[in-house]
Amino acid sequence: MPAQQKVETTGPVEAGPCWAWAPYEPDDERPWDLARAGHLLRRAGFGGRWDRLQEALADGPQATIDRLLQPAAEVEAFHRTYDAYEAALPRSNSVEGLTAWWLRRMIESPQPLLEKMTLFWHGYFATRNRAVQSTELMIGHVQRLRAHALGNYADLLADVVHDPAVLLALGAQENRRARPSEPFAEQLLAWCGLGPGQISRRDVHEAARALTGWFVLRHEMRFIEREHDTGVKRVLGHEGPFTGDDVLQIALAQQAAPRWVVGRLYRWLISETDEPSEELLAPLVEDFGRDYNIGDLVERMVRSNRFFSPAAYRQRVKSPVEFALGIIRPLERLVPTVPLVEHLALLGQELGDPPTSQGWAGGRYWINRATLLGRHRLAEELLAQGGAYGEGLDPAAAARRHGREDESSARAWLLALFLQDDVAPEVREHLMRAVHGANGTSSPALRHFARAVVAQPEFQLA
Repeated sequence: MPAQQKVETTGPVEAGPCWAWAPYEPDDERPWDLARAGHLLRRAGFGGRWDRLQEALADGPQATIDRLLQPAAEVEAFHRTYDAYEAALPRSNSVEGLTAWWLRRMIESPQPLLEKMTLFWHGYFATRNRAVQSTELMIGHVQRLRAHALGNYADLLADVVHDPAVLLALGAQENRRARPSEPFAEQLLAWCGLGPGQISRRDVHEAARALTGWFVLRHEMRFIEREHDTGVKRVLGHEGPFTGDDVLQIALAQQAAPRWVVGRLYRWLISETDEPSEELLAPLVEDFGRDYNIGDLVERMVRSNRFFSPAAYRQRVKSPVEFALGIIRPLERLVPTVPLVEHLALLGQELGDPPTSQGWAGGRYWINRATLLGRHRLAEELLAQGGAYGEGLDPAAAARRHGREDESSARAWLLALFLQDDVAPEVREHLMRAVHGANGTSSPALRHFARAVVAQPEFQLA
């Protein structure tokens, strides 16, 4: 991993869960600086524009987090507009239109944390359009994920279990009394952290019986009462004439359920390079298990000492979506998102079609010789003039908007914008002196410089 220049501390990083999950309060050893502000805006979104970084620096961490969690007044109108765009998509088996609009929504959203969490749940539930074969149903699926992204996990799971896209993806569109769908039941239990070693084949079979009666007919969920098995089932030590809702309640009452979700969110928001101890996660698991409030769990994580410690800083590899949006959003300009869908798929992240039931593996799986080359090519395309992205992103224009008129100040500003100045001195010196395009603050010069900055190892990390 790249050396960490700014975010270092002699404080009690491993002092235990009480310190870890207490709210971060800046001090002389752990100041609130540009590096930590950038870290927050990357993890709770897709990277900060310059005005957002400056606003965060001025307001402090807790006020900035308040703003991320509590949407601005214009958010409702924004979502209505984009919901209408998605509803107008043609009914087809191609999901590219949906993903192109979703990427544009991520770029423009005044509520980036909501889109970041919607992306998380997309990987978590890993519903694949290749099995669903319906843009209409995939739009509904993503909208369900967004509606519950920071809500209640029990409600989210109940909604997902009655989502026709999910049933089609799992091959469970016909849950007949005579042929209960065990893969459907097995996946439901897995979403509660219950897998081999924790459940028996009988648990799976009995849970599948409880789920019978639900069908997908003409792309709609229908409950056919005569196809529901009304007999007594025995699931995880409980016995009764259970329905699918009962099985959800039983599964969520298991100790494994809150631990599973907390662990996945820890990897998403805190770190994917370490395996947190049971002791460290215990307070989060206990609180989350009481009410399954996702928003409260996310808030506690991003406010915490742990979040702002070296244990979290640059301890996640950016996904292709995070990499691309980390270039686009800070430069404050829209680009065509239809070609972006294809470029992201080439890098291994095909929105609408996660590769497995576990979603994307992430971490070091995002980075190899081929994908690094692909990232460099994507950055080059985004910053090129007259390519797949039209006029492309213009760092020179962005620098001038923020008062950086000469070459030296424009380059320094781009380093602060993309890397928050947190690179080794020798790297900074090399970039400032050795990277040359055309002279001055011309568009070609700074496009060339910006490509070199986002090619740095540090920029690959969230």
